[in-house]
Amino acid sequence: MSAQRGMALITVLLVVAIVTVVSAGMIARQQLAIRSSANQLHVRQAWHYALGGETLAKAVLRRDLQQGDPRAPVDHLDEPWARPLSPFALDEGGELRVRIEDPSGRFNLNSLVRKGQANEVALGQFRRLLLSLQIDTPYAERLLDWLDADQEPSGGYGGEDNQYLLAQPAYRAANRGLADVSELRLLLEMSEADYQRLLPFVSALPEDATLNVNTANAWVLASLAEGLPLATAQGLVAARGSQGYRDVPSFLAQLPGLSVESQGLAVGSQYFQVISEVSVGERRQILRSTLQRASDGQVYVLARDLGQSGLPPAPVKEVEP
Repeated sequence: MSAQRGMALITVLLVVAIVTVVSAGMIARQQLAIRSSANQLHVRQAWHYALGGETLAKAVLRRDLQQGDPRAPVDHLDEPWARPLSPFALDEGGELRVRIEDPSGRFNLNSLVRKGQANEVALGQFRRLLLSLQIDTPYAERLLDWLDADQEPSGGYGGEDNQYLLAQPAYRAANRGLADVSELRLLLEMSEADYQRLLPFVSALPEDATLNVNTANAWVLASLAEGLPLATAQGLVAARGSQGYRDVPSFLAQLPGLSVESQGLAVGSQYFQVISEVSVGERRQILRSTLQRASDGQVYVLARDLGQSGLPPAPVKEVEP
């Protein structure tokens, strides 16, 4: 009789242990499901808040165009769109930060090829920019081959499929325009140090995009002509004042004796980048939007990218003038 009681007790203890293990597993899975649902909610919230930041930037750019001449806009760094916007407080201690940048103030990498042909003016400018940044590798010729449609290397420094196919892993030259500046990293022998050094000075816009001399920094302006010192370019930046140059001839008048092509220069911008940085709960979301502002006042979204840093690129300090 006692043996039966002992077996019954063991059975009860075994059942209790099994129920305890199963219950613990169910609780753990329930907690995981709750945490997953909360994360998904924060992801959706962050995404929509970021889109709200993009919408705000579009409104700011439309208002800026309405305050001037839509047919000949003047955009400079003292305008409201270029100033940092105050952070917006969100639920659960979250925050939305919105920043508008002008990629038209940087050298447009896609300008090396215009209507299927090499753009010698832009090619010379890119070479001078590389030289001023103390970059000796012939990236100008290699980028030209990356952009053009043929398979003929540009001189002795270019690079086409026959060289990229030797890489591990092998790949081919794009033979089209850059969709993003990060594609520079794929150029033959492009190092991370050279890429980071170039990053603050270049953009990847449509090939016909103009350079805004009112938002370009001294390094980019110094690359406009052979023999244009950085000190002179810094003077050009200072001469913009609080209103910027009103037209391209006013800018060129500051450069007597230097041969600077007016084609490809402008005092206004058509393309902008908006960085919307959102913090919700433990979620941090960064949306980088490329916008085009047309002369009719409409602002169009050309691209969105979620894989970017929220910090602006800073010029490499070891480069000396």
